[in-house]
Amino acid sequence: MIHLIKLCVGVATVEELEQWRAERRALGLGRSDGFNYHRTRMTPRRADEIVAQGSLYWVIGGEIRGRQKIVALEQSMREDGVPACDIVMEPGVIRTVPQPRRPFQGWRYLRPEEAPADLGPGMDPGESAIMAELARLGLL
Repeated sequence: MIHLIKLCVGVATVEELEQWRAERRALGLGRSDGFNYHRTRMTPRRADEIVAQGSLYWVIGGEIRGRQKIVALEQSMREDGVPACDIVMEPGVIRTVPQPRRPFQGWRYLRPEEAPADLGPGMDPGESAIMAELARLGLL
């Protein structure tokens, strides 16, 4: 199993990402099956290790803040006719313990042992700074 990681450009919080997606659905944009997708130029070569096993981890404001389970990688076409890949994800964003990340272009592979832990039920994201520090120290 392997995950993907991607910058969520133009979004400041997980809530903002969810709101943006809800607005697109309300306008009739996006997929009719309820899944979310992100179009990217390059198709991951390790698709068999990603689909139905991995997640797309979102870097928001310089930290990994959430993830979405990947259900498919589909060939598509950009508006300009250039081939692309749609990363199809479950609609809900699972919040994670914040983990700092420097900016990068495109998507990258993320090994499971490098991925941040999910925030537990009822955990306040404000508490997550403590969790992030514990994870950085290898205590979580």
